[in-house]
Amino acid sequence: MIDEASRLQGDPEPQPSGARPIRSFVRRFGRITRAQQQALDADWSRFGIDFDDQVADFAAIFGRAAPRVVEIGFGNGEQLLASALADTQRDHVGIEVHRPGVPHLLLEAARANVSNLRVIAHDAVEVLGAMVPDGSIDEIRILFPDPWPKARHHKRRLLQPAFLDRLVPKLRAGGVLHLATDWANYAEQMLAVVDGSSAIENMAGAGNYSARPDWRILSRFERRGVGLGHQVFDIAARKRP
Repeated sequence: MIDEASRLQGDPEPQPSGARPIRSFVRRFGRITRAQQQALDADWSRFGIDFDDQVADFAAIFGRAAPRVVEIGFGNGEQLLASALADTQRDHVGIEVHRPGVPHLLLEAARANVSNLRVIAHDAVEVLGAMVPDGSIDEIRILFPDPWPKARHHKRRLLQPAFLDRLVPKLRAGGVLHLATDWANYAEQMLAVVDGSSAIENMAGAGNYSARPDWRILSRFERRGVGLGHQVFDIAARKRP
């Protein structure tokens, strides 16, 4: 088991040589404020789940059996926290490795005294592979992932067929995958990946984008994109029985 509260304060982990594995992120570093450091020290035990190579017992972690929402790459956590506060009948798990984003969410979650939110500060691919049982998630959200706008970097984008093949088995039958981006050519790629999968079906029909869901707040990431004149695209897909 890795003590994530300690790892978040330490040096980046060395990466193995050889073929590049699927990753859900590129590690970024930034300053942690004193308040965020205090939140990390004080509130990780309350909201944090340490990465482990064993399947997590989410019912035991949350103290109840409830439907589950997972947000991959939650940034500063404003959407994740808003969803948890508005949707108390479901438990919300956020996966993120951006160093300042995690304690920022811990600080706000403690202030809000939210009980149905937990955080895993680790690579989502490894978390999904080791800790999340198949068929255990009701909804997976990936909102405004790194667009890697340069053509030569498109291969680094998260939403690729190989990642979708790892993601979909974690959903229950009928579970929903929700994607959003403000980069038009990434939206086209996402749509092609979703429509090309036999395991899920586009809820708006093949080739179509979905309407903005009521639960999605106007986050900092979206405000920035809209300010740059970007259109926002949503894609919702349901796992086939």
